[in-house]
Amino acid sequence: MTELLNLLTDIQGLSVGHATDLQLGSGATVIVFDKPAVASGTVLGGAPGGRDTALLDPSMTVGAVDAFVLSGGSAFGLDAAGGVQAGLREIGRGLEVGTTRVPIVPQAILMDLLNGGDKDWGIHSPYRDMGYQAFKAAVKGAFGLGTIGAGTGATTATFKGGLGSASAVSTAGHRIAALAAVNALGSATLGDGPHFWAAPFELNAEYGGLGLPQAIVPSDTTMRLKGVNVTATTIGIIVTDAVLTKTEAHRLSIMGHDGLARALLPAHLPFDGDAVFAASTGIRPLGDMPAFLELCHLATTVMARAIARGVYEATALPVSDPQPAWRDRFLRRVP
Repeated sequence: MTELLNLLTDIQGLSVGHATDLQLGSGATVIVFDKPAVASGTVLGGAPGGRDTALLDPSMTVGAVDAFVLSGGSAFGLDAAGGVQAGLREIGRGLEVGTTRVPIVPQAILMDLLNGGDKDWGIHSPYRDMGYQAFKAAVKGAFGLGTIGAGTGATTATFKGGLGSASAVSTAGHRIAALAAVNALGSATLGDGPHFWAAPFELNAEYGGLGLPQAIVPSDTTMRLKGVNVTATTIGIIVTDAVLTKTEAHRLSIMGHDGLARALLPAHLPFDGDAVFAASTGIRPLGDMPAFLELCHLATTVMARAIARGVYEATALPVSDPQPAWRDRFLRRVP
């Protein structure tokens, strides 16, 4: 068994690629499966943006996807899936429909149009090209976190957001991992301090090892928002190597939202578009119900960890008036 990297690519049967434009202040991330993966998803935010997400409902006919896309750009960013489809079509991938193939590439987007980057791109948005670039850049090993790909322009109420990932292994030997682009209307940290809401789930000091503060005071739980009438979104994916049905993948996506709500306060607001996808690469038989219940539990914890890592790994954008990064204020204090 290969050594864990604490990344989504710990799951056999997929690759992850990024396209990043720091001056634009945005980017795209693609998750490409080696073969069609059983998949589903759940949207709990009140202001979502997505492409081909309806087919992920367990009652819908299409049962597997070729790739997922997470992107900045708000509704303009939905072009990124077209670029990924182009890359998949080049290599002959896609759902067979008569004499043609249609790559199945659901997508979720986040709102990063107001982060100070140069969004004057002319007539056509750059996101289709970004999707294609991310597809071509997909790798099976280590990949970047923080201000990269879909996390490039992400922000939160208090610090720069970013792209995070985390993985775990169940007692039955199944691998499960999360990838999240953290662009929350709320905050990943308590009050104005360095402690992450996801601290109880942290492993190996992956986001500083600070734990929780000795005491939590009322000001720590006061609502902090990055604006009123400003849209935001935390988008992510849970993937396991266990064989799942589409219904089981749907449940796993719901459990991923549990992790989102444990890592961000508040979450699932009317102006958030919080969405979580879930997929199975089908490498290992699932076994009994307790094995699936543990995967549900781990879906919660790996998503919470991935969100905290996204903020922890982020760096400020090189644009006017960038939002400060967590590490700019607190990294020197981490033992």
